[in-house]
Amino acid sequence: MSRLVFFDLDGTLTDRQSALSDAVAVLCRAHTFAPDIERWLLTELADRASANDFTRLRDTFDLQQSPVLLWQDYVSFMAGAVTCRPDVIEGLAQLHAAAWTVGVITNGASDIQRAKLAATGLADLVDGVAVSGDLEIRKPDLRLFQLASIRCGVNLADGGWMVGDNATGDIGGGHGAGLRTIWLRGSPWPDGVPAADHVVDDVTDAINILLEETE
Repeated sequence: MSRLVFFDLDGTLTDRQSALSDAVAVLCRAHTFAPDIERWLLTELADRASANDFTRLRDTFDLQQSPVLLWQDYVSFMAGAVTCRPDVIEGLAQLHAAAWTVGVITNGASDIQRAKLAATGLADLVDGVAVSGDLEIRKPDLRLFQLASIRCGVNLADGGWMVGDNATGDIGGGHGAGLRTIWLRGSPWPDGVPAADHVVDDVTDAINILLEETE
């Protein structure tokens, strides 16, 4: 099997939830927004965020600020708040040293996901990135996996791995792309999704499984 692995970003390589709270707090302080706006943002952006959310924010609260500028501020604050643990960075470096091709497949808006990759240093450790906003499709759509393989310079038909925390998008999508899968244990497993090859509690456990494949 090819030494190819794709990782999800939010909730897998990075901690989006804590970053969201920090970024929204900074945004609200910067624009002197009331607590009800902060609560709205935390609720509406809990799973994903896009520029359209800030148009809805303006309309909901009759704000004077430009939605475009609010989105740009949010992207900047989110990139500044998101983190990737040093042991995860080290694990990815070990995969590269073991001749693995490493890619990222992530749902989200292209600008914010790439800002996170750059801010955390992950952009320097991956061979290719496919963001759902690039094609306006989302995992588990096979086309996103195909795009990632092209950007990594590999043939998806040669196989590989998908690592992520979302059962449907990451594990179901990876299975549909002909990849072996590692699931980061989280929400209850939905019906109709094929079982992952491995179930772990932390992405570093997944990286160790992959490294063992090369021994």
